[in-house]
Amino acid sequence: MRKPVIAGNWKMNKTISESIELVNGLKRELIDIQEVEIIVCPVYTALSDISDLIVDSNIFLGAQNVYWKTSGAFTGEISPLMLKDVGCKYAIIGHSERRKYFNESDQSVNKRIKAALREGLTPIFCVGETLEEREANKTTDVVKRQLSEGLEGLEKEALLNLIIAYEPVWAIGTGKTATPEQAQEIHGFIRSWLVENCSEEVAESLRILYGGSVKETNIKELMQQNDIDGALVGGASLDSSSFVGIVKNSLG
Repeated sequence: MRKPVIAGNWKMNKTISESIELVNGLKRELIDIQEVEIIVCPVYTALSDISDLIVDSNIFLGAQNVYWKTSGAFTGEISPLMLKDVGCKYAIIGHSERRKYFNESDQSVNKRIKAALREGLTPIFCVGETLEEREANKTTDVVKRQLSEGLEGLEKEALLNLIIAYEPVWAIGTGKTATPEQAQEIHGFIRSWLVENCSEEVAESLRILYGGSVKETNIKELMQQNDIDGALVGGASLDSSSFVGIVKNSLG
């Protein structure tokens, strides 16, 4: 049985004080929820304060990215060892905004995933197509390439400690959402790819999240699909009541 995951990607939002206020609200409202793995991914500057705040709670800490070196002359980067030291359990890797605005490639995503796993972080590995790629009927080709190159060289044991997030780029921050059927089609494709290229055990165990304008009003129907195991939530994770609603509605 795959435990559902609801992760909030705050992107470049919230000061430290605003982050603390948001998480205090989540702690109050979600204190009794054990059926869902709840993750928040604040900006780097707030990680330490949020880590202290969620000690002994049912909320886990994630980072929005990670570099593949442990230390060195890499100005502006954060290593997996540093994220682990501050209390992170998860790291988002390969988000479409990182690929688009910061030119991250499938190869660099692969390095980040391997580095995160070496330090015991769970990567939330993002894949997904643009609107142009979808309209050209290239969705499965794009996702297949991202999976193949992003997961290259990983052993089964490592893959069992991974989360995949399918995020159609055309649905991120646009208000557009893939229908539950559209999302399920690609989630099912991803799981089939894992069977063929990894193992049935990996395919059955690995959790696949949906991301792209997830709201309180659509999470329940998304979660009813066979291969959708949760959500990577963007804008709606910045409001306590909205994120709480998504977590609670994900329970069915």
